[in-house]
Amino acid sequence: MTNPQPEEAPDPGPNTGLLLYLPYRAMEARVFEALHQAGFADLTLAQARVFQRVGAQGTRLTALAEQARITKQTAAVLVQALEDAGYVYRIADPLDGRARLVCVADRGAAAVAAAARTVQAVEDEWRGHLGAASYNRLRTTLLRLREVTDPYADRQ
Repeated sequence: MTNPQPEEAPDPGPNTGLLLYLPYRAMEARVFEALHQAGFADLTLAQARVFQRVGAQGTRLTALAEQARITKQTAAVLVQALEDAGYVYRIADPLDGRARLVCVADRGAAAVAAAARTVQAVEDEWRGHLGAASYNRLRTTLLRLREVTDPYADRQ
């Protein structure tokens, strides 16, 4: 009796996580290139990952560390560098005088605006590539997926 060869399963292609990651990295690269061209070349990727989590009313260092999934010590070093470069400043937390809030400074707001323009341009390109209906379905689906993947979604 011969052993039949098992039928090979068709290649499913890249996993969904990778398919989500690749556009994110492409967006991130475009944003960083635009920031560098706009005069924010001193902003590092590590700093940006903390900086993008600073809320409109300020955010405690411990919350920044938690959301960026880094240690409080690493967050402190990155926030200090951001402060030294003029992207953020710190104030006493009005709810707890022992704590301090990290707030976006004028230079930081200018960087945020430059990044937002680039994000919009990239999203417009993606919308053009996919077509408006497919792009809108993609966003709707990703927002639903965020409900079960982003523990900070309700804070933003």
